[in-house]
Amino acid sequence: MGAACLPTMTTTTAAPRLLLSSPTDVLVAVPYLVGFHPAESLVVIGLTGTPPQTHLCLTTRWDLPLPPDGLGALLPLLEREGISQVIVVGYGPGALVTPAVDAMRELARTAGIAVCDALRTEGRRYWSYICETAECCPVDGTPFDPTVSSVAAHATVGGLVALPDRATLERSITGEIDPVARAAMRETTASITAELRGRLATHPRPDEFAAEFVAVGLARVRSAIGSAGSGTPLDDEEAARLGLDLAVIRLRDEAWTLIDDDTEQAHLTLWKDLTRRLEPAFVPPAASLLAMTAWRRGDCAMAGIALEHALRIDPDYSMANLLMHALCQMLPPTVLRDRMPRPEDLDKEMGAPRFSWLLPVVELTDPARLAFRPGGET
Repeated sequence: MGAACLPTMTTTTAAPRLLLSSPTDVLVAVPYLVGFHPAESLVVIGLTGTPPQTHLCLTTRWDLPLPPDGLGALLPLLEREGISQVIVVGYGPGALVTPAVDAMRELARTAGIAVCDALRTEGRRYWSYICETAECCPVDGTPFDPTVSSVAAHATVGGLVALPDRATLERSITGEIDPVARAAMRETTASITAELRGRLATHPRPDEFAAEFVAVGLARVRSAIGSAGSGTPLDDEEAARLGLDLAVIRLRDEAWTLIDDDTEQAHLTLWKDLTRRLEPAFVPPAASLLAMTAWRRGDCAMAGIALEHALRIDPDYSMANLLMHALCQMLPPTVLRDRMPRPEDLDKEMGAPRFSWLLPVVELTDPARLAFRPGGET
């Protein structure tokens, strides 16, 4: 699924309060709210409350031109979040932006949502679709200077970042690591998978081997999250072994259930690191965990990029497809977060480890070269 048909949404419950008192403030704020400077995009900022006590609740962005279904997923989101007003900003030439802005204004009108302002910006100028006074909004646009607004400073102090463009954000998640580091990671991964093939070939009791593998993997998942939380990166061997562990659904879901407010940043650091460092075949579980963490934080741009990366590698990876569907429908992360079981619930639901759990690992370690077969045959 390409980026052009995937809207991105940023919830701002954890963001600093930004005072948007002018079009310049809005234009300065948007890159921090979506994580990068948009181009050929439609951005809708949702507000709750009534003037003068309105609060920025969420920000959504679409690539332009809009996809065939237009803004269909937006109205349920606005209603669900209690949005009373919106600010609409289009990026690009008028022929591209105006149809999208008109569609958003019509959607707001039918939903009884006020449009505080509707802007188009290109270069360092903006045009208002609301204001029709030439003295205020000249036909050739109003120049603006981002440095006169304090919004950027407040956003930066509050931990928000505005990267140059979406491509920069994508490179930070999926960009290739240093060639020397890549070669070292590839060699380490080959060594560990060869070791595992040897153990599989000689172990006499498949289910017992699965129990040992899962027990060690559960400990490794928790240890890796703890290391990320303390700022200690995994070495190549630890990273490669964790990549193998995550191929087991029980181990991947252990990591998923451990994402909470206290460990959110640790998860983001860990899964972003593994998404870049692991050999491609091992990436989808880590990228999906990164997406879940980013989505939970309200950063749907990062979540979408991570999911697109996972699905390029494995279009059938179920967790990535599940999360992608949720993003495209603009569902809140609570849809899944509040339904996630605890680790002890996973134990009860899935039962004791058995060899069938390891079949994805067997595939990743080249089953054609395995002498061992399920059922104890060699």
